[in-house]
This record gives sequence, C-alpha cells and structure tokens, in this order.
Amino acid sequence: MSKRLRSSEVCADCSGPDPSWASVNRGTFICDECCSVHRSLGRHISQVRHLKHTPWPPTLLQMVETLYNNGANSIWEHSLLDPASIMSGRRKANPQDKVHPNKAEFIRAKYQMLAFVHRLPCRDDDSVTAKDLSKQLHSSVRTGNLETCLRLLSLGAQANFFHPEKGNTPLHVASKAGQILQAELLAVYGADPGTQDASGKTPVDYARQGGHHELAERLVEIQYELTDRLAFYLCGRKPDHKNGQHFIIPQMADSSLDLSELAKAAKKKLQSLSNHLFEELAMDVYDEVDRRETDAVWLATQNHSTLVTETTVVPFLPVNPEYSSTRNQGRQKLARFNAHEFATLVIDILSDAKRRQQGSPLSGSKDNVELILKTVNNQHSIENQDNEQPDYDSVASDEDTDLEAAASKANRQKASRLEKQNSTPESDYDNTPNDRDPDDLGYICRRSGLGAGPLPQRPSRRGCGQEAQRTACTLCFQTHKVVRH
Repeated sequence: MSKRLRSSEVCADCSGPDPSWASVNRGTFICDECCSVHRSLGRHISQVRHLKHTPWPPTLLQMVETLYNNGANSIWEHSLLDPASIMSGRRKANPQDKVHPNKAEFIRAKYQMLAFVHRLPCRDDDSVTAKDLSKQLHSSVRTGNLETCLRLLSLGAQANFFHPEKGNTPLHVASKAGQILQAELLAVYGADPGTQDASGKTPVDYARQGGHHELAERLVEIQYELTDRLAFYLCGRKPDHKNGQHFIIPQMADSSLDLSELAKAAKKKLQSLSNHLFEELAMDVYDEVDRRETDAVWLATQNHSTLVTETTVVPFLPVNPEYSSTRNQGRQKLARFNAHEFATLVIDILSDAKRRQQGSPLSGSKDNVELILKTVNNQHSIENQDNEQPDYDSVASDEDTDLEAAASKANRQKASRLEKQNSTPESDYDNTPNDRDPDDLGYICRRSGLGAGPLPQRPSRRGCGQEAQRTACTLCFQTHKVVRH
C-alpha cells in the first residue's frame, strides 16, 4: 500500500485494532473476522481487498484512505450515532463479539439491509428523488469532497446519470476538473469512462484536453479493467495501454489438451452469444477470478487454527438477488472448473472480447447457444443424475415457489410420458433440450430471464437496480440500453 497503516486505525465494523482489509465501495477498513463476513455477502455488497497483499492502483487506495479518514463509516452507521439508539438497545459490534451470529448479523444489517443509513423523507415518486440526488452528485464531483459524493451514492444517486440540461455525466465533470479521486469513486459505483456527452466527447477526452494526463491514463485502465484483470490472473501481466496495446491473450502451455470436439463446440457457442449475454458471462467470470484471488490471499494470511473454518470459507460466488436463479446457479457452477478448464474459459473470453471490439467477422455457423460450456457440464452430468443433494446455495427463493413447484411437477409428468414412448428410437431425443433442472442445461438458458447487462470492458460494481441508461458499447461500437448496476 502507499503508506503504512497507523496504529490509530480500527475496524469500521467492530473497532478492533489494526484492520488489514478494505471494503472499497464502502470506504472503510475492516479486520480479518469482519472481512470473512463481507466476503460471504458478495461483491455486489462489499468489494474487499487486502491492504498489503493485493495489488492496488495508487489512486484507488488513496480514495479509500481519504474516505476512511474523513469519516465515511458514519454514512453506514448514521442512526447509531444518535444517543437515542443506545437507549433502544441498538449498538455496533465489538472486538469481543463472536463472528457468528453477533458480528455477522450486524454487518448484514449495516451493508446489506442499510439499516443504519440516513433515510430521506418519503415521496410519492422515487424516480424524482433519485434524479434530484443525481443532480447534486453531478455538481459535487467537481470538488474534492469525497464523503459528500459517497453519501449521495448511498442514498440512490446514479453514477452514470446523464444531466439533461448539461448534456454530460458526473464523470465528465470530474474529468474536466481533474478530480482523480472522484473519478475513482464514480468508477467503483459503475461510471463508464467510454460514455459520450452531448458533443460526442468522453471523460478521457476531457482529461487529456485539460492536461490531466494521469487521470486520462487511469480512466483508460478502468475502461479495460475487466479484460486486464483476466489477463493478469493468467499470466501476471497487463497490456501497455499507453502504447496502444489493449489486450493480452495468454496461451496454454499444452494447447493439445484443448482440441476436443466439445471444447471447439463450446468456443463456437461462446462466439455466437449476443453482446448482451457475452457481457454477462464475462462479468460472472470476472467475479469468479476475484473470488479465487481473494481466497488465495485469505488462506495465505490467516491463522489456520482460528479463522480458516467452514464458516469463513467462500467456496463459490454468493447469491446476487438482482440476478435470476438460473444465472446465480451458473455463476456458482464456475467454482467447479479446475484450473485448466477455467483458464481455457478465460482465454476464450479474452479472445472473443478482442474480436468483438475490433469488429472481426465470426467464422463458422451460428449454432444454438443454450448449451454453452457443455464441455465441463458433461463431466458432471452422471453424478448430477444420481445425486439429489444440491451442490450450491439454494437460490430457489429468488423465484416464486409456487411456479417452481408447478414446473417441477410438469417436468416429472413430461419424464413419465417419455418413458412410456418405448417405440420411439433413442436417436430421436439426441437433439432435444434437456428436461432436467435448468442448472444442468448449461450456463446460458432461454429460461434465465436475464436483463440488460453491464459493459464487458469494465466490471459494474453496484447491484442497485437503477433505471436504464443508453450508452455506447465499447465492444460493438453500437448504442444499447443497459442497466447500470
């Protein structure tokens, strides 16, 4: 990190000494025990990084330190600062509390339920409130007051808000003013450096125009953060954006292992995905890379006799309620990929991201893409047929239980009808969709109900379900309606 932790710094959640982790999107430092709870919540709630053993862009770490030192934690504990809260029995966790249930319940209430955040007076039209907050954010980012902007974002201001009168976004304003820490905060909450204003200029253009070269270079890095992170995960290098190199495509040490027909078919189906579905898949793989890298740091830094237990392990991606059950199950299935399988998938995504951005034509026919990643799923299909116990967190609660019961009944009836059709040759079923659980259909399913996804070049970091924005897609250079998370 850029400077040593001072002995006066304490965990934002339990006030324990010497916190060694940071929650980037919350602007807080946290201890090991509290970090174990943050990790179990998922990146859509808290994005954790180790302060010493994780590579940090200098200005991103500076942004988190500035927020922490200026009292950003009071945003998430606003009502606890009221003396009346002590009388009511509400209090924050302390270092002596057990991780489960005491610290875990407090952290979930604080960040997942936002139970202690200041609430605005209720209004009839929530969209008007969000618009007003976004306009305040648009005006505030030209200053260096980070905590004010974080407070506005916590209340629902949109980082990608396009001001109808000004004709630009908060990131354009911050770039013009040379506010690099504001740009970092906006990017953490999903601001897109590639968005054009009314005159067709991007925040990168304004940063360069104003002579803010460090900011311009950082905005380019943010724009390619997703593909940079995937490349760095495999080969430990990032592209040289200053010299026009925006992609690194690592090669497998033994490429002969990837020549199976199923592997080739899976790659073709990935190439045939629409930009929207490809973006979602790339985002999910990014989250899995983050989970695996954070796991490695976690295991290397913990006292195995006390902290590394079943309650602190995060074996797969936590459920994100903003996503469908099918997508959540698919995200969790990524944890079953071994190192070689996952590296192959990452390389295929990097290659196709480069192809899509450069507009290269797709060779070969466009097959049906419902069974993408069949290569790996087929290896587990036999055990899935015999084992009725779920391998992952139950995400059925994300859907209506009655509908699921009806669907299960329909599947059983359909299976019964198929068994009775003994006169029909087995080959007649070779090309029919699988009628088992949707999770076994592969990663992308027509029943998934996926909404518009974030841009593939840069991971969206906030699951807030805010209104859709129109922005330029950096992969296909077209304008899509996308939901900013």
